[in-house]
Amino acid sequence: MRHLNYAIHCIEVPGSQHGVLGMASPLSDAPGSPGPAFRKDLLKALYPVKKASLVLVLLSTAMAGASASGYRFGSQSVAGQGNADANAAEANDVSVQFYNPAGLTRIKGKQLQLGGTVVAPHFTYQDTGSTRFTGTSTGGDKPSNIAPDAAFAPNGYFSTQLTNDLTFGVGVFVPYGAKLDYGNTWSGRYALNAIEMESLNINPSIAWKANEHHSFGAGISAEYMKAKLSQSVDVPGSIAALPSSTALALAGQIATAGGNPTLLSAAKDGSARMNGEDWGFGFNLGYLFELDANTRFGLAYRSQIRHKLTGDATWDFSGVTSDPIVNRFVQAASGKANSDARVRLTTPETVSANAFHQINDTWAVMGDVTWTRNSRLKDLHIEFPGTSEGDEVIRQQWRDTVRVSVGANYRINQRFLVRAGYAYDQSPVRSAELTHPALPDGDRNWLSLGLNVKVDDKSSIDLAYSYVKLDDVRSNYKNACYPTSTTCTGNGETTKGLYQTFLQFFGLSYTYRF
Repeated sequence: MRHLNYAIHCIEVPGSQHGVLGMASPLSDAPGSPGPAFRKDLLKALYPVKKASLVLVLLSTAMAGASASGYRFGSQSVAGQGNADANAAEANDVSVQFYNPAGLTRIKGKQLQLGGTVVAPHFTYQDTGSTRFTGTSTGGDKPSNIAPDAAFAPNGYFSTQLTNDLTFGVGVFVPYGAKLDYGNTWSGRYALNAIEMESLNINPSIAWKANEHHSFGAGISAEYMKAKLSQSVDVPGSIAALPSSTALALAGQIATAGGNPTLLSAAKDGSARMNGEDWGFGFNLGYLFELDANTRFGLAYRSQIRHKLTGDATWDFSGVTSDPIVNRFVQAASGKANSDARVRLTTPETVSANAFHQINDTWAVMGDVTWTRNSRLKDLHIEFPGTSEGDEVIRQQWRDTVRVSVGANYRINQRFLVRAGYAYDQSPVRSAELTHPALPDGDRNWLSLGLNVKVDDKSSIDLAYSYVKLDDVRSNYKNACYPTSTTCTGNGETTKGLYQTFLQFFGLSYTYRF
């Protein structure tokens, strides 16, 4: 709560010489008023109303839009999706530049690819005992339709040979994305109601073929993120935590101001909404070794990207009760301060090693191992510039992860090529105690099928389908900041439940060779 002590000292309306609605300020130190002890108790009880975490905007990139572990979106190429992203060393179309820019040296002439993936998530939650900071149940409904029926993520790639040994390319794709809506009546509403995140990465690259065996590539990334978040404010729990003497004094002040204090016993939640955006920059490197015409190996690195997500926080207590006077008291005590919010975080870098072998004219096999340095995401601190508030701390403590994928191609004839792949993708989340509703992530198993159709000598179409099953995930996440603390911001709630998730991916792309 911004300037909470000031709000408690001084609740005024414009043009008034007194307090609320022209009455003597009910929270002042005037004779007969409750005084400092009252203010202290009210401060402690209403402290949870402080700003919710903008960082959840970034953390919220989970089930509806992401399929790789953590927050990374799992399909930047339809051809790659068909092999469960095992085909980086195949380097057979322009989308290779996402996986390994060195592979662009194998793309002759000019090539353009436009495509996209439709994600159809299935996501359920069963509460197993979520509580307020007071230890009482949060109550609430079982959420339904948490994730959208479908979401679309486009991608596009272009490359052109500058010389026989030098190729330029550019890719535009979605690195992260999410959309979850639990509603504002579910049991974990004090942690999160809804999250929506969109991102876009513009990634120009250059590749150089040193000789018939060795190729090198490099690219730069300009990454944009935009996000929205909403969550409930635990007004009922805060009021229930008031000492009886403070509650009686507050009721008296509301009555003196012309309000109905009995409505406090049935008070409803407040709400908070945040939005933010940012540009960040990084780079990627690649190396491709071609042993012969049928066998090649690749190494690739994609850097971390530092983001400073900055946005606004807005608050609404108009629905706490049916009495505007009571709501005004709650708003004033909470601070009702619309302000800036900011969080700094670094997205993790990845290192990949991959291989491809054409067995004969019909069969090819491939594989990829990708390591992600998710351990960069430790505890995240949310700052509130221009206020005296302590940071809100989101406990993460992620671990590094490995993704292993294998795939195969089967050529039916010169026109049709069938792809297949399997991948196992570790989750960066360590335990139930570190599983937040924005990312109830579990280890993932991928099964993928794809089909490449040659339309004519210049164009082709890729189709892909993937089924991704997440391990069942249990959450027992407790906000570590108690409402009575004045050195941090938090509601102190515990969100406890079981998440069950699977996703289906449908991909389509068109490639044209100039």
